[in-house]
Amino acid sequence: MDIGEFIAGLERRAPPDLAEEFDVGKIGLVVEGKASVDRVCCALDATPAVVRRAVQLKADMLVVHHTPLWDPVTRLTGKTAGLLRILLAKNMNLYVMHTNFDHAEGGVNDVLCRLLSLTDVSPLALGKIGTCSIPPDEIARRLSCTLRIWGSLGTVSRLAVVAGSGFLPDLIEEAADKGAGAFLSAELKHAVFRAAPIPCIEATHYALEAPAMRSLAEENGWTYIDDPPAIRSVP
Repeated sequence: MDIGEFIAGLERRAPPDLAEEFDVGKIGLVVEGKASVDRVCCALDATPAVVRRAVQLKADMLVVHHTPLWDPVTRLTGKTAGLLRILLAKNMNLYVMHTNFDHAEGGVNDVLCRLLSLTDVSPLALGKIGTCSIPPDEIARRLSCTLRIWGSLGTVSRLAVVAGSGFLPDLIEEAADKGAGAFLSAELKHAVFRAAPIPCIEATHYALEAPAMRSLAEENGWTYIDDPPAIRSVP
């Protein structure tokens, strides 16, 4: 398939104009390779391990959620140089679907809602809120990660979810105003929790967003490459 046709399909799936302002210049085709796309791999992050595996699979295109190029590149050294060296040497394309895929219909937050069997779902500014029928231990099992519960959590009938780092004071307030009994996201800061009007459930960033990239791969017949971060619990 011609790369232009392939990208047009991705943009129909997650229109770039849905992205947050901070994503300007950081989504879409961030590394240009072959003009024809036949074999596609998909992952949450373009880590060295993911890129090496994509090379082994002879991928023409790697589709990821997070760009490896967050800041303007003024020098090529270290990990950035190593990553780009592999991509460019193999003429592999790298395409990023970030907050545009978060907001897209059937995107990151919608997949998370389906995974947790939320019903009667309605939107938040950056996430979703829905009726929850499963307890925290089942949420942890479905996400395949340990949860940290902040606050006194009883039975939750309405749960707010924001994939990624979504513990923002305004979002938590919005969720509470819309009837949420708890807020699920990743990377909670102590000061934010202390001011939160509802209990917070902290999962890992990877656990909340990887399901959507896995679903995207299955939807399109691509190869999903799993590379969760190494996290070790200590007593």
